[in-house]
Amino acid sequence: MKARSVRPASVVHVVENLERGGLERVVIELVRAQRALGMRCRVVCLFGRGALADELAADGVDVSACGKRRGPDMRALRRLRAQLRHEPGAVLHTHNAVAHYYAVLAAIGLPLRQVVNTRHAMPTTGGSGRREWLYRQAMRLTDVCVAVCEAARRQLQAHGVRPRKELVAIPNGIRLERYRPASDASRRQLVEVLGLPRGTVLVGSVGRLNRVKDQASLIRAFGRVHQAMPATALLLIGDGPEREALAEVAHGEGVYPAVHFMGDRGDVDVLLQGLDLFVMSSVSEGYSIALLEASAAGLPIVATDVGGNGEIVRNAISGRLVPASDPVALAEAMLSILDDRELAGRMGSAGRAWVLECGSFRSMAERYAAVYAGMVFA
Repeated sequence: MKARSVRPASVVHVVENLERGGLERVVIELVRAQRALGMRCRVVCLFGRGALADELAADGVDVSACGKRRGPDMRALRRLRAQLRHEPGAVLHTHNAVAHYYAVLAAIGLPLRQVVNTRHAMPTTGGSGRREWLYRQAMRLTDVCVAVCEAARRQLQAHGVRPRKELVAIPNGIRLERYRPASDASRRQLVEVLGLPRGTVLVGSVGRLNRVKDQASLIRAFGRVHQAMPATALLLIGDGPEREALAEVAHGEGVYPAVHFMGDRGDVDVLLQGLDLFVMSSVSEGYSIALLEASAAGLPIVATDVGGNGEIVRNAISGRLVPASDPVALAEAMLSILDDRELAGRMGSAGRAWVLECGSFRSMAERYAAVYAGMVFA
């Protein structure tokens, strides 16, 4: 959808932080796209600035932090209000729940043009709990709420999220020009870098190492895969609080030497080119940037059938969808693809063709511009 020619002069994005992650990457690229459209953009982090903040600072974008502490923090609220005072008439664009209700409260009485919230993940706790209650209350002063997939939009609606104007779905997008299809040459190079035997089949996953991503189930599934196909290795790209626990799971499954904890990486696009199969084992997802990236790399995918995953991975066409927290089903799906190189190739090609048509960042940025301009989606 094309936006009107009249665009807001200023947008203030409020996030929890700019640590490395899918939400944060979307915000950074959205700011860049909006500046290319002639908008002035600032980013205010409710907590600390985060590891990715310097990327925007290098582009000349002001990134500030409110230093919020755990629990209610009036000092952070006052700092946030002071930041918002600098941009009268701006669009206030918040990301996720906590940043949203803090920003809405801080903005009461300020002359903002519009308040837009993007909920990047599926709502939790069945819509109950203090955080979700505060989020719904903040909706009374919110013009548009954006979900990142249709599944999330339906769930937000079911949980009573009612913005003043619209509740819409705008799928995430990525900058497709960064991603090249996986190739045998890239696989051989990555195998060599890892010091593995020639011909090792590489299975990979990208995501923060936490319970929501459920890499424990992935490692257990990989244990079955490795037993059937010993010349395999699992690459876990990302870091997080569950790293030590996951190492223990790998030891328990007897596959620790074949599981490679890659840590936080700035070269995910390059690593994807060396994989044979991409796997996502999350128990909850919104609209996964990692799945879009894997699709852009032309990789066959096995993913849990949660959130918006089924809107990206088309079952039996570009990959396999399996139930969450089911290592047996996960392993069977992985083996069904790894055992059939022709099938893997077809699935990877189908996923890349789809993302080139439907997963561009440009499409996402244009739809946000339309929201800012007050356009109503059909």
